[in-house]
Amino acid sequence: MRPHRQRWTETLLLAGITGVATGLAVAAFDAVTADVLLDHIRSLPTLALAAMPALGLLLAWAALRWLGHGATPSTSDEYIRNFHERDRSMDLRPFPARIVASVATLGFGGAMGFEGPSIYLGAAIGTALHRRFRRVFSVEDAKLLLAVGAAAGVAAIFKTPLTGALFAIEVPYQQDQARRVALPALIGASTSYVTFVLLRGAAPLIPVSGTPGFDVPDLVGALAVGMLCGAGARAFVWLVARAKELQVRLPWWASYLAAAVVLAALVPVTVSLYDAPLSIGPGYAVIAWVEQPSLGVGLLAALFVFRALATMTTVAGGGAGGTFIPLVVQGSILGRLVAGVAGITQVTLLPLVGAAAFLGAGYRVPIAAVVFVAESTGRPGFIVPGMLATVVAQLFMGDASITPYQIRMRGGHIEQRLRMPVSSAVRDDWHHLEADDRIDRAVDAAFVSSKTLSLPVLDDGGRYVGMVRLADVAAVHSGQREGEHVRDLVLDAPSAEPWMTLLHVVTEMDTYEVDALPVIDGERIVGVVTRDDALRLDAIVRPSDRDDGGKAPS
Repeated sequence: MRPHRQRWTETLLLAGITGVATGLAVAAFDAVTADVLLDHIRSLPTLALAAMPALGLLLAWAALRWLGHGATPSTSDEYIRNFHERDRSMDLRPFPARIVASVATLGFGGAMGFEGPSIYLGAAIGTALHRRFRRVFSVEDAKLLLAVGAAAGVAAIFKTPLTGALFAIEVPYQQDQARRVALPALIGASTSYVTFVLLRGAAPLIPVSGTPGFDVPDLVGALAVGMLCGAGARAFVWLVARAKELQVRLPWWASYLAAAVVLAALVPVTVSLYDAPLSIGPGYAVIAWVEQPSLGVGLLAALFVFRALATMTTVAGGGAGGTFIPLVVQGSILGRLVAGVAGITQVTLLPLVGAAAFLGAGYRVPIAAVVFVAESTGRPGFIVPGMLATVVAQLFMGDASITPYQIRMRGGHIEQRLRMPVSSAVRDDWHHLEADDRIDRAVDAAFVSSKTLSLPVLDDGGRYVGMVRLADVAAVHSGQREGEHVRDLVLDAPSAEPWMTLLHVVTEMDTYEVDALPVIDGERIVGVVTRDDALRLDAIVRPSDRDDGGKAPS
């Protein structure tokens, strides 16, 4: 037992170090973004304030484009995606660019949450420590410090240690938990929380006055809130997915200009209606605003739309940030709307119930969502109605989720692999044939170089027209090859899209008897996925990940 005990002692010690380091990093991030930038721009005149989110998106784009060499603005999704890539360590090269982009987006008023960069900070710190002390961890513990860092990031930025641990355990799966990381995640979250509050204070994230109780009408209202939040979260998730698609498919300037115009227009509109720029920032001011006792239903409904629009356009404009707090904000508005329609005079309960239900449904983390409301308000009395609403919201949510990398439940390596999106197995060192190529030795050499039995075919304009199989090429007799072209052997096979699962793509390969398919985003081939890469258990090696300059292994 001595080696086992020693290994776990080292692991838990590293979990504590990860927590402390994450707490320090998140405190620095929060101080710069919230105190230095966001608080300052809130004091600007309305006209100047309206231009700030657009400036932040422009700075974020510049950071990702030049500092990150074209990196995506993804933050918290990187934790979930990498958690399931068991044999690939998180790529830390885009780390500086994503953090700078997050500071620019959030510090200049982008309508996203601080938790996304905080989770990413913690996951990156955990990954770096894991690489340094790799000997301590078994194969099963490959992602342990990654999860610890994510838990520490949530615990610090929200000052909710239990929520941080539960979020990191729940969020990788829709209907399961990463139980193996529970104890280290609790340690990392606790140490991160203590570190953060020593530097930034321990005031509750969502201050609530008094200790409101609840009775039968409130529980009935909670059920109604749960139903609406489930449907609302499903629509919100769909809109976020479409916003991400627009950000990728449109030219950067088109998506940026559209976002800049919408975000600028929302500032004077919200100032005129609510006497405050409620479309700016993560939305903590909105949560406080909805607790006012007398609010018009029309103003609440309009605010629900304004905040959703602000978040969508920030995402579409390439902003870097989280969607945890935007979900909380939408739920709190919806809960207050139900209280207003029903004439419930106790207006504190249902907004917080809505926050838990909307968050739990959107991220598929019902336990963490309920605990978050209790911890962030310091009022555990919200747990019972919050649980009722969250469970109902889960039922209305179906299989949707705010993150595309979440899978339903744990399984074997093959099952987990096939549930992943095809983007996790794309090769960018792909080969192809031209439709007008003659069937000669060059065609044979292309198959040898690709190490696949089928290759995509492109026309003169670079458009994908189908696949050619090596077996069909070999069937052409040598004497007939001079008059045959590649287009004569093209099989009208489908293509893959980045959002598809590997299971879907492998099924298509079996149907058309090919072992590879091109991955097309819009009209552009971004890579090729092969059957071997879809099913393999070891890491997929891309040229950018190798140390040999991209030379294929022999």
